Amino acid sequence: MGSKQSVGIVEPKTAVLGDLRLDNGSVLSPTVVAYETYGTLSPNKDNAILICHALSGDAHAAGFHSEGEKRPGWWDEYIGPGKAFDTNQYFVISSNVIGGCKGSSGPMSINPISGKPYGSSFPFVSIKDMVAAQKLLVESFGIQRLLCVAGGSMGGMQALQWSISYPDVLENCIILASAPEHSAMQIAFNEVGRQAILSDPNWNNGLYDENATPRKGLALARMMGHITYLSDHKMREKFGRNPPRGNLLNSDFAVGSYLIYQGESFVDRFDANSYIYVTKALDHFSLGKGQELTKALSPAQCRFLVVSYSSDWLYPPSQSREIVKSLEASDKRVFYVELTTNEGHDSFLLPNQRQEDVIRGFLNMPVNE
Repeated sequence: MGSKQSVGIVEPKTAVLGDLRLDNGSVLSPTVVAYETYGTLSPNKDNAILICHALSGDAHAAGFHSEGEKRPGWWDEYIGPGKAFDTNQYFVISSNVIGGCKGSSGPMSINPISGKPYGSSFPFVSIKDMVAAQKLLVESFGIQRLLCVAGGSMGGMQALQWSISYPDVLENCIILASAPEHSAMQIAFNEVGRQAILSDPNWNNGLYDENATPRKGLALARMMGHITYLSDHKMREKFGRNPPRGNLLNSDFAVGSYLIYQGESFVDRFDANSYIYVTKALDHFSLGKGQELTKALSPAQCRFLVVSYSSDWLYPPSQSREIVKSLEASDKRVFYVELTTNEGHDSFLLPNQRQEDVIRGFLNMPVNE
């Protein structure tokens, strides 16, 4: 996969959009959405694909922000010339969710009334609200119909929501490593992360100072989350019971110092309030089970590709199969693939030739098939 080209240097952009009435009745005014685009919009505006990110992701899905940047966007393996989301063919839009902390409206935004960041006074945001904000962004390009919406994990929930919120706007929907709602276990992991943040001495009811943020709590939340993204196999292969390497003697074990490093590096790029807002949006997202789920998905008109991963114990294949079963029950066109991987929930983010082939094959298939 490495021989394919990168989209190169990309420019982060911000759109200031109209008012958005949120699920809870409050109004976001204005709605600010950070985004990036890759490829060229066709004259008919019919080649646009929207990419939705997972919990800690952002708008930077492909390419580099500068010549010296070492790490490309989070889905660079799949977005670019000749890649699964081929930018020679498609116009790809990636945006940061509202409630997030990477440029879109969220707790770090300035409250026009107080002149200070909203913090925990920012209104609750649902997955449905995130999608409504994306819809405003898509409309700002003059795009009336999306060729596809794709995403993994929380991004998959957004893609699923798109298919029922705006059924006549969407031709294809790709859902990777996702679920129609969180199980008690999935909520439990998020709750522990939130409690870690709330118990940090700097929390201050979410109105903390930018010089004294709840770093320790957020780092613990990330450590907890990170465990769920890997698999037992991957951890055993990567760390086993080995001691920490070099001078990282902050734990008796390599896996411990790895998690501490992950937690500490996360706090420099993410906001604690946003972590609480986005995990709550995930936990409250619910399209139900069985007949309830079938009914919830009935408005959808697009074609679906659902992908799960054998080693993913956070969003196990059984949850993807629930989506597939309900789509089939309401007579939708759906393709399902379970990929055999060892990397756990993070599998959808990592290079995988089979995943690339499946996505490309689905996008290139004539719509009437």
